[in-house]
Amino acid sequence: MRKLTRPLLFLLACLVYAGCSSTKSLKPGQILYTGAEVKINPDTSAKIDDEKQVKKDLETKTRPRPNKSILGIKYKLAIYNLAGEPKKPKGIKNWLRKQGEPPVLLSEVKLKYNNDVLKSYLLSEGYLQAVVTGDTVVKEKKGKAIYTANTGERYKINQVTFPADTGVLTKIINQNKDKSLLKVGNFYDLDTYKNERIRIDNDLKENGYFYFSPDYLILQVDSTIGKDLVNVTIKVKDIAPDAGLKPYSIKDINIYPAYSLRRDSTLRKLKPLEYNDFNIYDDRNTFKPRLFDRLVFFKKGETYNRRDHNQSLNRMVNIGAFQDVRAEFLPVDSFKNNELDLNIYLTPLKKNSLSFSVTGTSKSNNFVGSEVKVTQTTRNLFRGAEQLDVSVSGGFETQVKGTSQGKNSLSFTAEGKLTFPRFIVPFYKPNSTNAFIPKTIASLSYQFLSRGSEYSLSAFKGEFGYNFKENLYKEHNFNPISINFVKPGFPSDFIRDSLYAANPLLRTTLEKQFIIGSNYNFTYTNQMEDNRRNNTYFFGGLETGGNVWGLFAPTNSLGQKAIFNVPLTQFIRAEADLRDYYKINRNLIWANRLNLGYGYAYGNSTSLPFVRQFFAGGSNDIRAFAARTLGPGTYKVPDTAVFADQGGDIKLMLNTELRFKIVSVLYGAIFADAGNIWLRKEDTGIPGVANSGRPGSGFKLSEAFNQLAVGTGAGLRVDATIFVIRLDVAFPVRKPYLPEGQRWVFDDISFGNKDWRKQNLIFNIGIGYPF
Repeated sequence: MRKLTRPLLFLLACLVYAGCSSTKSLKPGQILYTGAEVKINPDTSAKIDDEKQVKKDLETKTRPRPNKSILGIKYKLAIYNLAGEPKKPKGIKNWLRKQGEPPVLLSEVKLKYNNDVLKSYLLSEGYLQAVVTGDTVVKEKKGKAIYTANTGERYKINQVTFPADTGVLTKIINQNKDKSLLKVGNFYDLDTYKNERIRIDNDLKENGYFYFSPDYLILQVDSTIGKDLVNVTIKVKDIAPDAGLKPYSIKDINIYPAYSLRRDSTLRKLKPLEYNDFNIYDDRNTFKPRLFDRLVFFKKGETYNRRDHNQSLNRMVNIGAFQDVRAEFLPVDSFKNNELDLNIYLTPLKKNSLSFSVTGTSKSNNFVGSEVKVTQTTRNLFRGAEQLDVSVSGGFETQVKGTSQGKNSLSFTAEGKLTFPRFIVPFYKPNSTNAFIPKTIASLSYQFLSRGSEYSLSAFKGEFGYNFKENLYKEHNFNPISINFVKPGFPSDFIRDSLYAANPLLRTTLEKQFIIGSNYNFTYTNQMEDNRRNNTYFFGGLETGGNVWGLFAPTNSLGQKAIFNVPLTQFIRAEADLRDYYKINRNLIWANRLNLGYGYAYGNSTSLPFVRQFFAGGSNDIRAFAARTLGPGTYKVPDTAVFADQGGDIKLMLNTELRFKIVSVLYGAIFADAGNIWLRKEDTGIPGVANSGRPGSGFKLSEAFNQLAVGTGAGLRVDATIFVIRLDVAFPVRKPYLPEGQRWVFDDISFGNKDWRKQNLIFNIGIGYPF
């Protein structure tokens, strides 16, 4: 480690020295440009609204930008100077020089150009009397630009006048003027004026004005009325072309479902298949004609509208059957009438594709491993844009430390999923008219897990359900039928009884489980709207098991509802996950999450089945505790436990995290997590089996907050947009399993103590953000 540290310290010292002497390599007469400063109304005591932000915006608009720096050190310039003038076209000095940045000189600053840019920005914000002057200040070999902005008063809108109602076009404009973005009393704002033109253009596009453009509108502003007010008059330009001033209707709708440039001339010569309002040119019968009823919203003879245009394109793109989608609107008879032909060119994806992936895993429960997965995709299976995905995967995991060090786990999974781009509902034909494709999904999977000489699990799962997006923000998943069957296996009865004796919890975990039920999930998010100060994500899920099937299932000898002599699991499970992302500024985000879960077991079951229980701890949860080892309640898993995973019927979790940019794609975070899980009823253990219970595991509302675990820590993230790699280190500050009055452990924190670090520091490696 010392051998590596010394060169790094030497390099850092060189960079600091080079940064401090950034002007030494300048030629005579050259001045290093250090940046721009904007002074707003320096000769008056008047203050403008949001002055700090306006000042910052003005400074970012000046050019050129000075050399990049961190903590005052111009590191790129330092690297450039450190490399020196290379004597050869190749080599380390040449490479180092390219990684650096040449000095930005004061002579590159164009004051008049920047004056005009800053003045233009202030005018667009409503400061119609703004004046900007620039000057430079030089000290030794460094210089900066100083711009003085005298803004004057910010103008407001006094009156908005729309075009006189002289025809259909102006009538449409006036019908929607109550939705205008221009409001009397608001500040003059050029961006708002541009958006108002776009709003009017959208209204006209919805009414057939296909060739209209926002550029055909002019907003005249009269600032001479006094009192820092303006009158705004909206007009249609006299030079607007006739094609843009009349509505168009759809004549012919021609669809080319298997289009390619190579076959262009051949396809156009075909006699089309006439189906409803469509002319379909496809000699290969690639798709069933009725598919286009769900993809194309236009009808012959109807007036063009942008809504049908966008929804048709969105559906054709989102259906997942085409690699290229193009819609072409052509005027009939070269603008002499008011009709358009619609040509739709669709290039299908390959019918079959094979994908192969290898993944590596590193879990906080000390398991590492790898998985290989092969997926065969067949598209347009029944000529209705259906998709069949068949995948096979196999993997292994081994525990590298802990009580089960050296133990291996092997897995094999086979899955088939068939997706129909429509609703399939018996005795009912739902009609979805939004831009998103509703889907019916049927899936079947089998998974085999082997824990070497201890036990194995075989799991079968089948689901049939629906996925549909209500709009851009809301998504629904409903599976009316969900079947899960889990069957354990043991090398011998002796090994099984030995495992149960060592850990009685395995008796309920490794048992046959039959879950037949339904589930529904709802997701809301506006995270795609980057311009929002606050972004929200919400997930809500409801699952039932054995409710309906329990009415018809026979009763076994023990009086339990059973199918194939396996007791039917009966429960209701609800979960909610609410997240908020508040942007303090561009490089600082405050993220928060509240996660609640509740399960109620009845009939055959006394608690949720293990595969449906809630868990606490781990890299995406309460990070100061190892995965699935926290709780339930005040119970603590013994250090010698063979099976450490602890589940519960109730969960409460709160997370808060401050995320900030360090440099380039490297981000940092400081965070705090709190929460726990509980059983709805105290686990009193198996009668006659010593130490089989979990004292303190039951939920009591009056004691819940006193039983919360709390942890804190910090992390680094490499956020390259397409992937995020995360490393977090956390430690507990509140341990719910300690006696009351001793659960806060701030006084025990000792980073310099090796034993404390070993017992308390938890490192988490993850892909993606924790929430």
